[in-house]
Amino acid sequence: MSSQLRVYVPPHPMIRHWLTIAREKHTPVPLFRTAMAEMGKWLTYEAVREFLPVQEVNIETPLGTTAGQLIDSAVPLAFVPILRAGLSMLEGCQTLLPTANVYHLGLVRNEETLEASCYLNRLPERFAPQTRIFIVEPMMATGGSIISTLKLITERGADASLIRIINALCAPPALQLINQHFPAVQIYSGCIDEVVNEQGWIVPGLGDAGDRSFGT
Repeated sequence: MSSQLRVYVPPHPMIRHWLTIAREKHTPVPLFRTAMAEMGKWLTYEAVREFLPVQEVNIETPLGTTAGQLIDSAVPLAFVPILRAGLSMLEGCQTLLPTANVYHLGLVRNEETLEASCYLNRLPERFAPQTRIFIVEPMMATGGSIISTLKLITERGADASLIRIINALCAPPALQLINQHFPAVQIYSGCIDEVVNEQGWIVPGLGDAGDRSFGT
């Protein structure tokens, strides 16, 4: 039986609030960057649900003993932000998982062919077994960049079923491509817009997340 891509758009009021602020074209750079960081935080909060292994512990409270659970620190955690725009969400993601390793990946899209090429690769030679990986990619329109990223990561030993994508906004072409090549991956997105125009932009979208985050 073939698996099917799972895409979650959490009905969280904070995600909707900050996505709306990010969409508004008059939002100033500092506030836009705050919106992206907040979406990174809240989407990561949703993505870690039933994903991080825990260990049972017994502890002493001021009044007695009780059983509890801690996140298993022996299981590796990793963020892979896709530059530049991924950096805008990374800060928020890290507030929840501050001990996770960060492996930067720089991709640029050819505006004529819409194909992605890699200009910076700081991935490890091999990912440790059972590593939980969070790809931080604010925009997924045609899917070229995210497919290139998934290929690079899985070629280095990552288990696709242990990969989750933190995404502010996506569109059907990207989702269809991921479903075709990496159906075991799970996506946590702020919203799915229906249209990608001829220039490869999501409509209504929010523009260029990298440019709007860094004022360029």
